[in-house]
Amino acid sequence: MAIRINNIKLNIDHSEADLIVAIEKKLRLPFKKVKDFEILKRSLDARKKDKVIFVYQIELKLTVDEKKIVERINHPDVQMAKPKKPVLKLLPGNQGLQYPPIIIGAGPSGLFAALELAKHGYKPIILERGRDVERRNKDILHFWRTGELNTNSNVQFGEGGAGTFSDGKLTTRISDSRIDQVFHIFVEAGAPKEILYEHKPHIGTDNLKKIVYNLRRKLIEMGAVIKFDSLVTKLVIEQGKITAVEVNHQVQIPAQVVVIAIGHSSRDTYEMLYEQGVKIQGKPLAIGARIEHPQQLINEAQYGKFAKAPQLGAADYTLVKKAGEGNDDRASYSFCMCPGGVVVAAASEKGMVVTNGMSYFSRASRVANSALVATISTQDFKGEDPLAGVRYLRKYEKKAYQLGGGGYKAPAQKVGDFLDGVASNDLENIPFRPTYRPGITPTDLHLTLPDFVSESLEKAIVEFGKKLKGYDTRNALLTGIETRTSAPVRIPRKEDFQSENIEGLYPAGEGAGYAGGIVSAAVDGIRVAEHLIQTYQRPREEVEEELFKWENISEQTE
Repeated sequence: MAIRINNIKLNIDHSEADLIVAIEKKLRLPFKKVKDFEILKRSLDARKKDKVIFVYQIELKLTVDEKKIVERINHPDVQMAKPKKPVLKLLPGNQGLQYPPIIIGAGPSGLFAALELAKHGYKPIILERGRDVERRNKDILHFWRTGELNTNSNVQFGEGGAGTFSDGKLTTRISDSRIDQVFHIFVEAGAPKEILYEHKPHIGTDNLKKIVYNLRRKLIEMGAVIKFDSLVTKLVIEQGKITAVEVNHQVQIPAQVVVIAIGHSSRDTYEMLYEQGVKIQGKPLAIGARIEHPQQLINEAQYGKFAKAPQLGAADYTLVKKAGEGNDDRASYSFCMCPGGVVVAAASEKGMVVTNGMSYFSRASRVANSALVATISTQDFKGEDPLAGVRYLRKYEKKAYQLGGGGYKAPAQKVGDFLDGVASNDLENIPFRPTYRPGITPTDLHLTLPDFVSESLEKAIVEFGKKLKGYDTRNALLTGIETRTSAPVRIPRKEDFQSENIEGLYPAGEGAGYAGGIVSAAVDGIRVAEHLIQTYQRPREEVEEELFKWENISEQTE
């Protein structure tokens, strides 16, 4: 039996003793009657700029009868906690599984699917086109310094997926009991414990690199096999069934079950799947740019006189503008807001510029950035096949590369010049150092965006300036182009998680169109793995040991 207390409100500079006093007041009992307690949630209420407060939700057990205490208090803020749902034990299915499950992709969906399978003795094989996080980090830093891109080891591809080089947000719109499982696995792998109760938890790219490394070690200890530099170049399909996967155009690995968790940027893999007859659907997209402001400006807009309070950290925001009348005024919104972060070069293909945002856990860069994007419908694509959206995005990424002057420099423009419709000839008077590397080129971003997107973003900037003071400041900076808000396609699947037309192929995560961030992708990977466990028997270990001659697979070259 446990009691749940809601709406414990405290000043932002409160101490642990203040929290204890507040609990005593809610319970009308001395704290010595509390056996133990747990913070379930801590959120920030900044609606009143002259009174910013923390709001807690607590669960605790007492040395006295909890039910009698709740009845005596008789207040909606103090209730008996609902019993937690027991963790269901997954029983292996009865279908034979000759070979270990293969997972394509080591992003959140692939990693968490692998963890669940490995925990139940299925010893999955993970094939990742990119490199392990240590080498991947070196490749990315080299790209940012020199403009020399490795198309298989970059911000999009490699161990941990695209989220490894992001703010590491753990917010999600889904509601699923597996979310707690994901959070606890992250903490066990080295994430800060406060992610378990913060209202807007984040990990930061620095912590994510360590966590991904620790998850790899855990998988290997549980018998999983992880192969990097291993691009799946073909699925062998016979009579509508998966029978093998080809790696690096060299070796075919027998397969009965393949989880495809490739992330939203594996365009060449989408093309391969389409050519082989896997059912794929086009879906709506978004295009825009990254917008940077001084972090202090955002803090002041959100926290008022408390803007410099160290307890609050760097403020974030979420902004949305609905579509206006006419087809050219699209819905626009902020996306992947990175407080105290940097804008990063996130290209994964030669001769194309892509931007993204990234923050360390401390969020201490003093510059805020966010994507500012407008929606693109499938009717905007010229082409009827499901890869038309991929071609559409490539077109504008190539324009951005050309406008930036090559070397993966990004085109950039002051917000004031963007609103006036004139090119930025210089980037003077910007109150911060632009964060994008390998560098930026002052220009006119209208030249690299669809006209209706430019018009929609102009209106959004003005509207957002009314909602968030200073957002439309003329010396804020726009850096283009942002195109990777979501996957450009969806790989439809049936209720049993299999592809609609290929038996044994299990699309999962963001790359298949079933997630929109680290947590939802991880949850989707777990869901797919649970179904596999409940469907198939564990493969025979003696088969696993004799199957694969990994020494025959050489590193994928560009």
